[in-house]
Amino acid sequence: MKQLLSIEWLKYKKYRTFWILIGFFVLLLPLWNYSINNNMVKIGGNNGSLFNQAYSFQYVWSNLGYWASLFVVFISVLTIIITSNEHSFRTNRQNIIDGLTRLEFYHSKWLLVMALSVFTTLYVFIIGFFFGLSGDEISNFPGEITPLFYVFILTLNYSAFGLLLALLLKRSGISIGIFFLYAMFIESLFKGIINWITNTETGNFLPLQASDELLPFPLAEIVKTVAGVTVSISDIYYVIASLIWILIYYLIGRYRILKSDW
Repeated sequence: MKQLLSIEWLKYKKYRTFWILIGFFVLLLPLWNYSINNNMVKIGGNNGSLFNQAYSFQYVWSNLGYWASLFVVFISVLTIIITSNEHSFRTNRQNIIDGLTRLEFYHSKWLLVMALSVFTTLYVFIIGFFFGLSGDEISNFPGEITPLFYVFILTLNYSAFGLLLALLLKRSGISIGIFFLYAMFIESLFKGIINWITNTETGNFLPLQASDELLPFPLAEIVKTVAGVTVSISDIYYVIASLIWILIYYLIGRYRILKSDW
């Protein structure tokens, strides 16, 4: 495992696009939250502001998790680009010539996805800690930190989905286009249709939506908590659904790698 990760690192440590996309995520997430934390209208004074509560330790992880779920597309696009480039520049074949098996090559990409997901989670933790300190007492740390785990699940789900698209389509432009089309429009449309036809929330368990449900818009969640509104579906079911989809991505990609003609 360490060797496969080392090989991936050697490939991308001097790759400009890698650092640009990572940089976008690293810079934009805290800047966006800093802007919200300092420019939103205060409701009910400093102590009663719902916006202020969003950056207390009780809510900061779910709040940052929601915004991270929007910016994590940079990580997903990065996964698509570096995987598609393996086919475009035939480096996948060179890896096999150099001694890697097809499964080792495939697992190296999954290890990279896992590493990026861990990096994203740790980075959200660091940002959340400092935002929490700025709006709350250290004695209240860590607060409700479960959403931090959901950040990992969501990042892994989105990045693994991007990895699968890149393996199936082998072209970064087409893969990125389909990724955004599906994530932003198609899945939301299917979700609404399924929920309307079945009069249930079954559509919430679609591939990416299952993870999105773990990190809903934070202000709405604060309002629900204050109002005493309970959720109809436990988060554990969305976690299980997300993990099942991730496993499905892996199995489809594995089949593709072993059966396709490179």
